[in-house]
Amino acid sequence: MTRLSAAFDRARAQRRAALVAFVTAGDPTPAASASILDALVEGGADVIELGMPFTDPMADGPAIQAANLRSLAAGTRTADILAIAKAFRSRHPGVPLVLMGYANPMVRRGAAWFANVARDAGVDGVICVDIPPEEDDALGPELRDAGIDLIRLATPTTDAARLPTVLDGASGFLYYVSVAGITGLQQAAQGSIESAVARLKAATDLPVAVGFGIRTPDQAAQIGRVADGVVVGSAIVELVGEHGEDAPGPVSAYIRSLATAIAVARKEVV
Repeated sequence: MTRLSAAFDRARAQRRAALVAFVTAGDPTPAASASILDALVEGGADVIELGMPFTDPMADGPAIQAANLRSLAAGTRTADILAIAKAFRSRHPGVPLVLMGYANPMVRRGAAWFANVARDAGVDGVICVDIPPEEDDALGPELRDAGIDLIRLATPTTDAARLPTVLDGASGFLYYVSVAGITGLQQAAQGSIESAVARLKAATDLPVAVGFGIRTPDQAAQIGRVADGVVVGSAIVELVGEHGEDAPGPVSAYIRSLATAIAVARKEVV
């Protein structure tokens, strides 16, 4: 059993969704990342997504774009991200860690190189935003050979004809991007999320985690009633942007509010 599957199984046994928390590596500085990641775990996040800063984060809204720029301005490089991941693994041996980012930093030195160094750093999964499954002839196979889950994205426009292609070779969990747009700016209607999750779960045994636009404990609870995972990113990144190196306290408190709401969400349904 992988760390990712164990995390989702544990949440399921506790009759709740898993909380997946995203932050950008190196924001506000590479040295500050460790305490911010620790705050996510302390607050109750089940899975950590560590964003790889990139100059052209096309799927991301203003908050994560700004975090990318802060991180790059602080000098964050791929070697720093891998060091942050490796140190996290030593501190939190059981907590799943997923790298999320764009193709250029992942494949510029070769997909095999990236898969191997990610494995050696203790990474459990990878989300690559801009390599569609139809063109994934290198990164996905290398990740699978390295024992790393390739986490694919489904969107409101992923129809029944394309969904099998998205699921082919996917593992860890399926990330449902609930809006046709960029991160952080809007949330889909609950009814559309419920119908989409039901459709996806009928097509795969992978856990389905829902993200994009989730900010408040109430929103997280609503999603947690129907999805296997709740992904929160932009709201956390905004706290880091506001508080800088003093972010761990506010981040931990915010994550705890989300985790508490998710923990009771299904128990409130009669």
